[in-house]
Amino acid sequence: MNEDTRQPTVFMMDLWATVPYYTAYLSRALLAKSVNVTVGSISYYLDPECFSSRGIKLDPGLMDVVGRFRLPRLPRRVFKLLESLLNLAALSIRFAISPPDIVHVQFLTMLTQRLPFDLWFVRLCQRRGSKIVLTVHDLLPHNTGQSHKRIFHDLYQMVDRIICHSDTVRERLAEEFAVPEEKVSVIAHGPFFYDLPVTAEQILQSFALDPRKLLVLWQGIISPYKGIDLLLDAWQRVEATTEQPHLLIAGTGSPQLLEQIREQIRRLNLQRVQLHPRFISAEELVALYRAAEIVVYPYRAITTSGALATGLALCKTIVASDLPVFRELLTDKENALLVDPQDSLALANALTELSKDAPLRAQLANNVRSMNFGEESWLSIAAKTIECYKFVQRGQL
Repeated sequence: MNEDTRQPTVFMMDLWATVPYYTAYLSRALLAKSVNVTVGSISYYLDPECFSSRGIKLDPGLMDVVGRFRLPRLPRRVFKLLESLLNLAALSIRFAISPPDIVHVQFLTMLTQRLPFDLWFVRLCQRRGSKIVLTVHDLLPHNTGQSHKRIFHDLYQMVDRIICHSDTVRERLAEEFAVPEEKVSVIAHGPFFYDLPVTAEQILQSFALDPRKLLVLWQGIISPYKGIDLLLDAWQRVEATTEQPHLLIAGTGSPQLLEQIREQIRRLNLQRVQLHPRFISAEELVALYRAAEIVVYPYRAITTSGALATGLALCKTIVASDLPVFRELLTDKENALLVDPQDSLALANALTELSKDAPLRAQLANNVRSMNFGEESWLSIAAKTIECYKFVQRGQL
């Protein structure tokens, strides 16, 4: 078979299931394009059917045990590390004998913890002839400042090809990490959960939502860069100017951050805020998004956002920070309202305006719907990813 027409063997590497939904949706789309993909991951402990429900069989290397159980955080991470080391050893032996054409790295979790083992595995594969493609989900680990910059600089220089999700990130890779722009493919982030069925009403009832009230939703993993403190400051003004909307903050986070949020809610005497500090299942997430009239992304900084992709896929009315990465998908007053990420007053004004203006909400949501951000997006992403694979196989930068 001609080298240009032969589909490569691909090992999709996310051994700790760090970005499980991205890995699952991308792999499903690649399989639909007849790519020979093996998904190297353990089960995602918070959603054990994340992969199997999308027709994907996992190959972690040797064992997949820890992800099948709900364990406290510390023992879970210890056991995952031990399991991952055994899996890496098994994969190293296998790939030393018969390496895949391409190792597509989604996340090197141990590297973010300054442990070199998964990086050593990638280097072994490269020495055995595999081409290394790296998807950059975050330029640096969140909330770590510049402490990991040298490690990731070396990683970005080492790999054969980089995929990122925006032109802004490609420019930053060039400016901050000296990565040639021609080494980087920009492939948009795809949507999640658009394929789930409409969920039962009892799911919404478990959140004690009043269907008569307009719901504003913030959802995700709680982290300082995502601007919940700014949102709560803005919400104080929203409560003072309109009686209708309620704010729901749903997601997991560190106990310290959650206590800071509770304290801010008490200090501001906010009456229409609900905090659900726990993991939100995919079915619950879809139910919440569909129930929400407005979804809000008040981030201070961002490299890419699966949460925004979900909001686009489910055709929601969006308020977001005016950040370069967001501007590649959102246009102010066309398919979203964009506000200064440091200006709580501007955020409050946008939320108040949308709360009072149902026709504007409908107009913005209809413009999002026209983007057709669903299954076709992933098939397009898969086609561009296949071109990236062919590119590195031909030995081009």
